[in-house]
Amino acid sequence: MIKIDLPKKIAVFPLSNFIIFPKTTVPLNIFEPRYIDMINDSMRLNKFIGMIQPKSSRNEDNLNPKLYEIGCLGKIISFKETDDGRYLIELKGMIRFETIEEITSEKKYREFNVNFEKFFDDLNEKKENIKFSDLELIFKNLKSLFEKRGFIINWKALEKQSLDETINALAMASPFTVEEKQVLLEAKNLDIRKNKISEILKTYNFDQYNNTTIQ
Repeated sequence: MIKIDLPKKIAVFPLSNFIIFPKTTVPLNIFEPRYIDMINDSMRLNKFIGMIQPKSSRNEDNLNPKLYEIGCLGKIISFKETDDGRYLIELKGMIRFETIEEITSEKKYREFNVNFEKFFDDLNEKKENIKFSDLELIFKNLKSLFEKRGFIINWKALEKQSLDETINALAMASPFTVEEKQVLLEAKNLDIRKNKISEILKTYNFDQYNNTTIQ
């Protein structure tokens, strides 16, 4: 078990159709003033921020959209400031969390009291030896969907990762809906997440992508 001091209160970054999982790393381009403030405060405090999805992607006029209850705590592991004032960071997923209540404050970004109790297994360091032939069979339809939607995945690089890293990376990068990605994030364990991906793929009509023309 990885030992980290888990905060009871975290700043959250609501980002639609974007999730991170434990043991995965993602780059982020931070440019909104309120999230610049959030990163500044996080770097001074503990380098933690919470990634969480809004329940609706149509919230352009709503600065405080309703959020899903489950997100993932990330730790800033790389930080760079650009000449035009943006922050380029890399965020490593640590452990999922459940929101308890939103905190009222004068800060421009949102903060929540959170609970990690349901997800301590996310901190387990155990890795599984991947049988890529099995994984390739499981994700045959996912590969097809990626290709038809113009997504490029380095499948050979995935062979070198653990099973959970591979499945989580594919779930993060998948062209699924907000709701589908949230289902994957909330899946209790790796087997359930793998099966959920398969279930979601069965609902897709792959033929529709063969005749899609961008207008």
